[in-house]
Amino acid sequence: MSTQALAQPAAPSRAALSSMIEVLEAGLLERDAAARLVLLAAVAGEHVLLLGPPGTAKSELARRLQKVIEAPAQGSGTTVCFERLLTRFSTPEELFGPLSLKALEDDRYERLVEGYLPTAQVAFLDEVFKANSAILNALLTLLNERVFDNGTQRLPVPLVTVVGASNETPEDEALQAFHDRFLLRVPVQPVGDASFEALVASDLAQPPLRSTARTAANEAPLAERLSAASRQVVEDAAASVVLTPDTLQAMHALRTLLKAGNVVVSDRRWRALARLLRVAAAAEGRPTVEPCDLWLAAYVTAPNPQALDQVMRWWQQDVLRVGPADAPGWRHSAQAFEKQLEIETQALAEEGAESAGKMALARSLGGAQATEGTGGNSEMLRLYSERAQAHLRKRWSPLHIRARVAQVQDLRASVQAAHAQAQADWSELQGRLLGRLWLPPSWAHETLAPLGERVALLAALVQRLQAAEQGFAALPVNEDLADVPAPITVTS
Repeated sequence: MSTQALAQPAAPSRAALSSMIEVLEAGLLERDAAARLVLLAAVAGEHVLLLGPPGTAKSELARRLQKVIEAPAQGSGTTVCFERLLTRFSTPEELFGPLSLKALEDDRYERLVEGYLPTAQVAFLDEVFKANSAILNALLTLLNERVFDNGTQRLPVPLVTVVGASNETPEDEALQAFHDRFLLRVPVQPVGDASFEALVASDLAQPPLRSTARTAANEAPLAERLSAASRQVVEDAAASVVLTPDTLQAMHALRTLLKAGNVVVSDRRWRALARLLRVAAAAEGRPTVEPCDLWLAAYVTAPNPQALDQVMRWWQQDVLRVGPADAPGWRHSAQAFEKQLEIETQALAEEGAESAGKMALARSLGGAQATEGTGGNSEMLRLYSERAQAHLRKRWSPLHIRARVAQVQDLRASVQAAHAQAQADWSELQGRLLGRLWLPPSWAHETLAPLGERVALLAALVQRLQAAEQGFAALPVNEDLADVPAPITVTS
């Protein structure tokens, strides 16, 4: 009994899935999203379309996927991977196998499928939309229903996932049904400027001696591979994963947003999205789908890269409530206080300069008259000196200074409270996003960036307001004055 229990299949562990992701993206720059989505498609038994120009590692990702799939048993007639570049001149024989001459002798129209697409677990079809209608029509049933019509027989196929690649989304209406068979549509663009130096310095820049890039992580054997049994365990666990009410509400909002943009998403695709979300949560060992999982919706519902960016902004701003980093009201208020302090400090300096000029004139006159033997001008020098010192020492009323300081303190308290809240929001969202199995780190960091910038901005504003507060408090006081300044307009 115990031996039988030990033989029960288990879901792939998080560590095993993480190792598979490392194999997929080892040495590839800015491919964290594509690597994770290709693997998730395999776990869920869905198909993925990689969209991008040539030379962006689309075929490399597909070839690496076969390394994480458990090899079929010998003699089963199943192959791990099948790969073809499709053109408008491609024939069905190239994908589905040649006609059987022996079957034709018996008046049967059958193909020899061994080693071709109907016997493959993973298929990579490059330039997938350039195939002719005869191939596309045969692929429709194979991709969606996992069966292949071979003569009079309808044969189940061991297909786990098809990775399609194309330079662009199809515009032809006749290709839309085939396009819809790919649940995940992943843009793959050339690396950005930040990774350019790493790109040209990489070993992958050299012409490969083999079809697969040679990196240590890519060549290292995996302790655990993705098997049919482990995928079934995840599928069974996904059946009990619950979409929370706030997740369903967010999906309703997304549907409304897409309708407003004239983006049509079929009922089948919405159901497939819900299933994919459950599978992703089950693979992480979670019992529920949360709103922060809806980043996946961008790759399912968006028909093109432009729409994908729109859905990702919706996820970041409407679902996660990550707003812009700037705080223009408080920033302008801080600038207003700094400007007012500058004006009042400048006015003090100007009066001091005027008094100093009068003192210099008095000294000059006093010195000249002393030479002539007149001693009365020493009193003039003393009076001018006292007035100048009075201007320098006694300029602002206590009420004026207290009012300025109090207003700055009130604003600083508001900004400090906002800073504390932003810091808490950043820490909370960081805990929710970082370290997730499927969420690409690039998306996590991009989503967190505005909150981090807001924390830094508010901290800087607090320091500026503290400096302004100290500046107003340091203005000279004239106890005999009782003026109260008009308050500075403050916005938040």
